[in-house]
Amino acid sequence: MDETVFLWLNGFVGTLPAFDALIEFVVSDYLVPVTLALTLLALWFAGDTASRRRYQLGVIGAVFAVALSNGSIEILNNFVFRDRPFVHHEVSLLFYEPTDSSFPANTAAMAFGISAAVWVFNRGVGWILLAISALYAFSRVYAGVHYPLDVIAGGLIGVVAAGTGHVIARLLRPLIQIVLKAGRVVLLA
Repeated sequence: MDETVFLWLNGFVGTLPAFDALIEFVVSDYLVPVTLALTLLALWFAGDTASRRRYQLGVIGAVFAVALSNGSIEILNNFVFRDRPFVHHEVSLLFYEPTDSSFPANTAAMAFGISAAVWVFNRGVGWILLAISALYAFSRVYAGVHYPLDVIAGGLIGVVAAGTGHVIARLLRPLIQIVLKAGRVVLLA
């Protein structure tokens, strides 16, 4: 089923040139990751004092989410390696040929980890980022570099990592507050 859905989606490549151009723009290694990073930076300095402190704790939770999801995938890839779709299928690629494991999609884990972490402390921005992450995950399948289950698994890892990162940030809140207070002295927080 996973391969069937992949082949069906990838089969549309070339039939809608404008859509292909949009996907080539979205699937890049830079657009979504940089957008997510800049959003975290903006949230770091956003809001009144009370909101800013809550946002900063949330941004730290998002950083934990990225670290946890990347670490989890790094460990998992020692036991599970899945070839990319283009290795076994004739695929219309809209992206370069990555050589790392297709499963789980680390790009989806990172995007959904940050988005879910932001959703915890700012629902409005979080929903927007989750939509961007879903488009990013879809683009990776459409462009021929992941199977659907790769991005679904990556997304789930990211969401779990976001929840775990939030808990860790809460547990470390006293220490984080000390660091943030020192950062405020030099206008970093």
